[in-house]
Parts: sequence; C-alpha cells; structure tokens
Amino acid sequence: DTPVAHGTGDVVELAAKAPDLDELSARQSVCRACDRLVEWREKVAVQRRRAFADEEYWGRPIAGWGEPEPRVLIVGLAPAAHGGNRTGRIFTGDRSGDWLFASLHRVGLAALPTSVHAGDGQRLIGARMAATVRCAPPDNRPTPLERTTCLPWLAREIEMVEPSVRCIVCLGGFAWQGVWPALKQAGYGIPRPRPKFGHGAEAELVPPPSAAHRDPVLLLGCYHPSQQNTFTGRVTEDMLDDAFIRARDYGRA
Repeated sequence: DTPVAHGTGDVVELAAKAPDLDELSARQSVCRACDRLVEWREKVAVQRRRAFADEEYWGRPIAGWGEPEPRVLIVGLAPAAHGGNRTGRIFTGDRSGDWLFASLHRVGLAALPTSVHAGDGQRLIGARMAATVRCAPPDNRPTPLERTTCLPWLAREIEMVEPSVRCIVCLGGFAWQGVWPALKQAGYGIPRPRPKFGHGAEAELVPPPSAAHRDPVLLLGCYHPSQQNTFTGRVTEDMLDDAFIRARDYGRA
C-alpha cells in the first residue's frame, strides 16, 4: 500500500525516501498533511460546479506530470478547484490551461493545443509540469504553512529531474517565490540577492555539487495565464510564446 502523509514530518520523510518519480507521484496523490486543503478539495469534489455536475472529480493532490527526463520544468502555484482538482492533471480543464497549452503547442513543447482531461492524449515534449502546492486551495491562495508543508514534494521532484533540466519556468510570482526554497533544498546554488519576479526575469542557478553537468540552469519568470491577466491584456499570446521559446531554446542548447 502507498504510505500516506498526515503531517509535515511525514511529507519530509516520504518525499525523501521515494525511489523514483512514479512512487513520488503515488505518495503525493494520497497526501493528507494539510487539513484545510483536504477539506476544501474534497468539498469541491462533492458539490461540483453545475457545468461539471455529471463528472467524477479527482479531489486529491495533483502530482507533477510530463517527461521523466525533461529539459524544461514548468512550475505553477496550485491546481484550480474545477480544473486540476476535477481532471487530476495540472492546468487541465480550465481557462489558464487553454492559454498555456495553446502556447506550448505553438512552440513545440506540447503535442496538442488543448488540455481537456487526463485521457485526452496530450503529452509534453521535452518538458514537465509541477506545482508549488499540490492541492487546490480556497480562493487560489495557499497559506505560507501549506506551502512549507508541501515543499518537500516539489524539492524531491526537482532533485529527481536535475540531471536533464536546463530551464525552469515559474508561472506567476507565487511560483517564483515558492520555488527558491525547493531549489535550495535540492542542492542548487542560489544567487544573492534573489532576483525579483517579472515577466522575462531571469536568474542563473548553479547546479548541485553532485550534478554531472556544470552549465548554469536558467530560472525564467513568466506571468501566469490567469483569466485576470489574459482578459486585461497583461499577458498576451506573444508574451507567452516568447517566454517558452526562450525556455525551449535554452533547454536545447
């Protein structure tokens, strides 16, 4: 049976001892470490939105997905209540995902221009996605404690994909803030002072001492394709495409 985390200490231990990405994903998918998030994700899965009333919601933590040896790692904040929490895959079944995957497809990092449900045939090409918090939070705002509790899952995933990753893209300021402690925990050298988040912001990371390669890893900031950002024009298709072209090309170098 897959061991279940019921608190911060359990998350630390189970993440550290996960032998591979498949087992890490399995352990994440049954995590119950944060009472507020467990209550919310399961409540949403029962009450559902009217448009999805006939669908069975996932209602559990969302593990990272994509290639096991990605060149590009894309990090978001947390699953959406009626997106990833419904479909079981991050950025799948919501407006943000529509924008994100259309861009990834245009630049060659995704096989399809849409991401509707977990069995839709979508796949990432040379890329992987994860979130700083693995459960859908109320109002899309996890607490600092929830982010800290979830941190070992992300840090372990970053550690596991380190041999292949050349670029890490952070979607939004919360992901930018949340990824730094995970990078440090995974052994990366962190620049001082830490660069501020912005669309197109860049930072060079020193690979962990155990890394076979010594070339810098690029951390790249990208505005989140939220409805608020896309409706107001703060994020455009060209802006997303430019960010992912930069990530793709750096990852291939």
